[in-house]
Order: sequence, then structure tokens, then C-alpha cells
Amino acid sequence: MCRPLEFRAARTTYHHHDGSFRSQSFISVRPTANGRDSVPQTAEEVAEGELLDAYSQAVAGVAERVGPAVVRVEMAGPNGPKGTGSGVIISSDGFVLTNSHVAQGARSAKLTTSEGQTLEARVIGDDPHTDLALLHADASAKLAVARLGDSKKLKPGHLVVAIGNPLGFESTVTAGVVSALGRSLRSRTGRLIDDVIQTDAALNPGNSGGPLVNSRGDVVGINTAVILGAQGICFAVASNTASFVLGELVRHGRVRRAFIGVAAQTVAIPRRLARAAETAASGAMIGSIEPSSPAAQAGLAPRDILVAIDGKPIEGVDDLIRRLNAERIDIQTTVSILRGGRRVDFKLTPTERAAA
Repeated sequence: MCRPLEFRAARTTYHHHDGSFRSQSFISVRPTANGRDSVPQTAEEVAEGELLDAYSQAVAGVAERVGPAVVRVEMAGPNGPKGTGSGVIISSDGFVLTNSHVAQGARSAKLTTSEGQTLEARVIGDDPHTDLALLHADASAKLAVARLGDSKKLKPGHLVVAIGNPLGFESTVTAGVVSALGRSLRSRTGRLIDDVIQTDAALNPGNSGGPLVNSRGDVVGINTAVILGAQGICFAVASNTASFVLGELVRHGRVRRAFIGVAAQTVAIPRRLARAAETAASGAMIGSIEPSSPAAQAGLAPRDILVAIDGKPIEGVDDLIRRLNAERIDIQTTVSILRGGRRVDFKLTPTERAAA
């Protein structure tokens, strides 16, 4: 058994050829069990090596825990496979999340696990507005499952790992960081998907529908898009959005939404202003408003910060999405905003968003 290395600081004084005396600091390493000295390392090099080792262990640990729950998805068409991508099993009874643009309107799919097991699946629901689809796999054997996490806890700089099947290469793992939060991304229907996560974890065709995972092994996003020609600009639909869509698809087979006509992003509210206006520490800032929409008719404007709907706090875009559910369609609603440092209430009546 090898003994652990011992590092000792030392200072050596030596006589230079010009007659002067010089000293030099270094780190000494005690001999290993085989009697040979290892290469001397500075303290900085030792610390850097330990950090890299911890990073590697974190990424490897995530891949080991979540990788078995990632599947290859092949959508069935009348003339063979219609589209391929990735998916993640999120319940022991076989529910699988993937992208709407992977499903492409198909009604059934073939899934392949990391161990090569093939499963037949049917499409429970498809929501192009968020680029999410829900499948159900018919499996008699126990399936590996990944856990949906809370994307609201993410911060820029957090480590994330993407797992999927890019370009047909099964169970590929890439790592990066959260580059930004609260991005908006236009879906195939033309609607903006709010609360999107931007990451530099490399994604390629085939990664679509696979999980974006934090260092604890929780799924915090569903990988959805890259900007072609750009380096390290990739996007994932936040897990909190996915949780809402998942519940709607299980209950109704589709997502009914109340529509007010705004695109927004989560922003922090200065503590003094939040205290004075009696709001949470964050809200949903309006980026744009659709013409003739309920929000436009009520008088809302870009840069207004939504902080409550019918008195219930809005701490970000995911709260806004959840509050605008089917129960608010055609029901007069009070929307509270921050504008110019003051809290102002508006009344509007959400309509039902048209099906994609």
C-alpha cells in the first residue's frame, strides 16, 4: 500500500558564481513507498490539482447517477423513424420528458436505454409553446429515474452537465456552467419560451430532449437548442417550467393557458424598493407586449415588473407561468407591478392562448 505524500516547505541558500548568496523557496515531496521521489510541485500546483480532481469527480458522479435514466428517442412515422433525439425518465412508472421538436407530432416512439434495452412508448402530450413533450414507456422491468430539481435555485456560474445522444453517439456527457438565466427563446410556434437557461455545456443535434443536470444530480433543464455558428451558447427549458407542463399534460393531455400577451424575464428587486412596496426580492420584468393583447389594453408597458397576480406573489417567470393557468381564462384579474419605484395595480381579463 502506498503511503500518502507529504509536502514540506523549505528554503535553500546557495552561492552564486558572481560571489553573492541567493535563496529559493520550494515544496519538497517525501519519497513514495517504492523509494522514488515524485516530481516536486508548488503549493499552487497542488491546490489546482485538487480542484481539478474535485471537478472531475463531480461530473463523473452526475454521469453515473443520471446517465442510466437518459434514453435515445426515435419517433415513429408512417414510413419509418420520423425524428431522433434524447429523453430523460422522470418517474418509475415510465414517464419520459423530451422536446416537442423531437416528437414532431408523432404518436408513438421507440426508446433505447444506456444498457441497450428497447422500450415502446406512446406520446401523452406535446406542447410546442415550451418545446416539451411527454412520453410514457411500456416497461415491465424497473427503470432508472432522474429527479426534477428546482431551477429557481440556479445561479450564473453553477456547474451543469448535459447528457444525451448527439449525432448518434450514445450517452455523451459534456460539462459547463450556467452562463445566464431568464433568457427568452422563440419556439417553433413563434411564441417566446420564457425563463430559459443559457449554458456553455456543449450541445449538438441529438442532444435535444436530454437533461441538463446540476452537481447534486437533479435535472434543472431540458436541453433544447443551440445557436449554430456560435461557440458555447446553448439553451435548456427550465425544470420548473417542465414541472408545470408535465402536470398539465398528465391531467389534460395538453396545456391550457391564460394569455395576457407579455414576454418577461426574472429580475432582482432592490431591497429598499421591495421593502417599501411589500414585494418579494425578485419579480418578472416585461420585455415586450403583444399588440391588442390584454396586457396592452390594460396599459402595461415594457420594463414594468410584475410582482403579484390577485395578491399572490410573482417572484419570477416560472411563477407567472404557473399563475396564468386555465382557471384564469376569461376571469378578471388584478395584476400588480412596480413602475417608477411605485406599486401600481391594473385589471385585465386573460384570454385562452390559441393551440399551436
